[in-house]
Amino acid sequence: MTLVTLFVRGGREAGFELSGHATVDAEDEDGRLICAALSSAAIMAANTLTEILGAPADICQKDGYLRVRLANQAAQAERILQGFTLHVRGMADEYPGKIRIETEEIQDA
Repeated sequence: MTLVTLFVRGGREAGFELSGHATVDAEDEDGRLICAALSSAAIMAANTLTEILGAPADICQKDGYLRVRLANQAAQAERILQGFTLHVRGMADEYPGKIRIETEEIQDA
């Protein structure tokens, strides 16, 4: 199962973290597709935030793990995160048991 943690600061979206894999075994085709879709959406959101909008962010990426935390709040950046959240929630509804979503309040960047 993939865990998606949505970071919130002062009631506003401030980043996200993905960890784990949606696959249950090597033959789990749905799980591999879900992992690929989540990874693609997360990387697109991270690149749009940092490379297109120029939003300062703390980013950590390893195999099966990605964390993006914005250094400060910006309306355009929050809209990108809202789109990412909408996409992830839709995937979680479509593939129950493959994606778990949590929200975490953060204080600093």
